[in-house]
Formats: sequence, C-alpha cells, structure tokens
Amino acid sequence: MASADVRQELDCSICLSIYTDPVTLRCGHNFCRVCIHRVLDTQEGAGAYICPECRAVCQERPALQRNITLCNIVGSFLSTRPDQEKTVILCTYCVDSPVPAAKSCLLCEASLCDKHLRVHSKSAEHVLCDPTTALENRKCSVHKELFRYYCTEDSACICVSCSLAGKHWGHNVEMLDEASEKKKEKLRDVLQKLTTERAETEKRVQSLQERRREDQGKAADVTETVTALFRDIRRQLEDLEKRVLSEISRQEQRVSLSVSDLIQQLEIKKDEVSGKMRHIEELCNMSDPVTVLQEPDTGDLCDTEDTETHDTQRKNMRDLDVGLISETLHTLSDIITGINTGIYVQEATDLLLDVTTAGNNVHISGDRKTASWSDINQNHPVTPERFQWPQVISTRVFSSGRHYWEVDVSKSLWWMVGMCYPSIDRRGDQSDIGHNNKSWCAFRCDNRYTVRHNSTLIHLPDNIPCDRVRVYLDYEAGQLSFYSLCDPIRHLHTYTAALTEPLHAALWVMDGYITICGVVRSWEKLP
Repeated sequence: MASADVRQELDCSICLSIYTDPVTLRCGHNFCRVCIHRVLDTQEGAGAYICPECRAVCQERPALQRNITLCNIVGSFLSTRPDQEKTVILCTYCVDSPVPAAKSCLLCEASLCDKHLRVHSKSAEHVLCDPTTALENRKCSVHKELFRYYCTEDSACICVSCSLAGKHWGHNVEMLDEASEKKKEKLRDVLQKLTTERAETEKRVQSLQERRREDQGKAADVTETVTALFRDIRRQLEDLEKRVLSEISRQEQRVSLSVSDLIQQLEIKKDEVSGKMRHIEELCNMSDPVTVLQEPDTGDLCDTEDTETHDTQRKNMRDLDVGLISETLHTLSDIITGINTGIYVQEATDLLLDVTTAGNNVHISGDRKTASWSDINQNHPVTPERFQWPQVISTRVFSSGRHYWEVDVSKSLWWMVGMCYPSIDRRGDQSDIGHNNKSWCAFRCDNRYTVRHNSTLIHLPDNIPCDRVRVYLDYEAGQLSFYSLCDPIRHLHTYTAALTEPLHAALWVMDGYITICGVVRSWEKLP
C-alpha cells in the first residue's frame, strides 16, 4: 500500500505518467518540464499564467526550477522497479496466450517471441531490433521500404528508392550507422560543452548564494548595530529628559520659595498697614483735639524704607535659569555625534575648485566654492590644464573610500555636476563632462534632467524638484550615484564601473551660478 502511494505521488498531473525531468512552479507544484512548457505556451498572450494544479495566477511567465530531490527520488524508484515501469511488448503471433517479444522485425512490422524468432526468416531484408511498437517510424511513408540511408542535405532518414529516384536523388547520403556515429560525436561535443556550462553555472550559483549569505550577514550586523544605536539613543534621550525636567523643577521650587517668602513678608506688611489705617481713621473720628494733637505725626506711620527693601528683593529675585537648561540640552549634540560615530567614523574636509582648470567664461569665487557663468572673458592664462568649455574640477582627488558632497544648483537653469578622471581631455568636443568614457554627470537643460556617460544619455522624470544635488562615491565598489535633496530625498541614477584612476569633482555652468555646499563627508564602516 505504501509503495502504491509513493508511485501515485510520482505521477505528473498533466501527462499522468511518472515525472520526466521534474520542475517546480512558485506555488510548489511539480510537473514534467516538457508538459508544463506546453501548458505555459498555450497561455502565452492571455495576460496571465495559471498553475494547472492549484490555479495560482502569475502575471509573468514563471521561472521553472529543476526539482533535484524529486528527480533523484524518481531515478531511485525506477531503478528498483524497472520491469513494472516499462511497457511490455507482446509477441504478435501468440494470440491465445500473450508472450513477451524478444525482437521486432522491421520488414514484417511484427514482434516475435523466442519461439517464433527461431522460425523467422534469416534473410538480410528482415532486419531485427529490440522490441518496439513504433515500427512504422522505421519505414519510408512513400515506398514502404526500410530506412537504409541518411540524407545530409535534408536531414532525413530515407529508403533505397528515395536515394535512387525520389526527391533525394543526387543528394549526399550516408549509411545510417555512419550518420548516427557522426551525430553522436557532435552530441558528445555538445554534451561536453553543456557539462562545462552547467559546471560554470553551478559555480556562479554558488558564488551568488555565498554573496547572498554575506549580504544577509552584513544586513543582520548593520540591523543589530542600528537597533542597539537607537536603543542607546532612546535611553540617552530619556535620561536627558529626566535631567532637564528635574532641573526645571528644582529651579521652579527655588523661585517659588523665594516668592513665597516675599509674599509672606508683604502679607505681614499689609496687616501692619491695615492696623495703622484703622488707628488713623479712629483719630480722624475723635472730637477731642488734645488727643488728636498728642498722637505722633502721621508721617512716622509710613515705613518707606521697608517698602523699598521689598521692591529691591523682588527685583533681585532670580528667574528660571534658561541658560543652564539650554546648556543641559546641548547634550543633544553629543547624542547626534554618537549617531555619526555609532556606525561610521566620519571626517569632513573642504572641497575647493581648481582655478587653474576653469574655462574662460567661468568665474571662481574667492572661497573657491562657487562657479559662475560670465559673459566677459576672464582671460585666464592658457595652460594644458585649463578647459575649453565652461567647467572646472576640484583640487582634491578621490582614490579610495566612500564620500559624498553636495551642490546648490538653485541659481542656475543650465548646469552639470559630476566627476572625472585627471586624464580627461581639456579641449575639443569630447572634453565636456559626460561626453567621454572618463567622466560621469547629472545635468539640467531646457528644464529636463539627464545623466550622461560616454555620450550616452539617460533621461530622468520631468517632475523632479532639484535645487540641491548630492554626489555619492564608493570607489572600491566602483559606484557613482546622484541624488536630488528634495523632501523626500530622491535617487536619480547610479553608475557602476571599474575605476582605473582617481576622481575629481567636476562642475559645468552656462548661466547663473552653482555652489559647493559645506564639506566633503568621508567615512568607513566600523568592524
């Protein structure tokens, strides 16, 4: 019973026979490679591809993955049950009790058991072969004669009549065995090439799998680092919040105590003044002049000095120390620095323009960070380093590491930003950045954005807000990327190349001016 269940699982649901070269679809169902190819061919142009088993829909033609495990299972199963999986060919003449055939006669188109084979004709016309049901495929459909030759011009097996008087007359023909051996030799060559190709493909697969494992490991390490970094940032922010709130509470209590003391003094003062007021009112209501006159002067009842003391105390009372609170909040900058150093060690350096390379219509600012278009010829000295066109490169070159720098392009409608080798031509049509194989750039012209290398243009979407451009270089990876620093930041394009020289930053301007912003940021990942 178990064997029958296994046998049933090895049947292709399309041809209902045991799998031949089984392949797997994305949904997990298996089919013979030839069977599923035929099904997918019939679904071509329908807009979707459907699994014959579970009806899962795929918009693109699914890639077929060879099921090596199932293929091995089928091979093992067939090797252990060869007789049960082969079609038994019976003797044509044993009608009453079927007997397996030992040979088939191509001339008679009959299969014979050992008994009938002994009495069968031994003449050359009666060609015997292993038992087969496809006897008609061994004869010419026109002359009903056995195939004897192979026409190399028409790539067809032919009989004697075809070679002498048929449509193959005059063609180059070979004996079947000879032609078969030649084809086998070619097939062996093809097999050798395919074997080599398969081995190389397996190596590439293994290499890519190893690369994927490395990338997954790197991603896991970075994820762990970033998670730990943000966990530490949250802890630091919570500690900072507690310290700041505690300081505010402490100062609020100190100020409140001072105010409370002063209020208490003023309340006492108020009670004293109220008592004096009642005494004066009583004097004013007396009818005895002697008593009134014998009271001290009313001026002595007003304590002006005490009032001034209270006013001075109020003025000298300390408010909240906002400066101390602000100083405590400056710890935030340390936390931000911690973000930078948590994953990368950063350094910042100036990126300055090389005046000696600027074209004669380019004006370089005093701080050597701004390149402006000038209608007036600048009359720069003619040197081998100077560009013919309105462009300029940086004094610094980048020969390793990862770096990025930014350019404000908001004041120009026609500009180019990129990088180039020092060996770039300085004059001629090919000296523009991006017009040769030694430079790469992103540029704006006629309100369109484009990237260019070796005169090949790649147009970018028209709706990109682009007032500030970031150029990112990973020298060892050979990657040069351009970004628009809009909100959110948009990736424009990435070039990948085997870099053979150091790289300069390069600017090109035809109107207005463009400015290098800040400094170059360079970093390497911590181990």
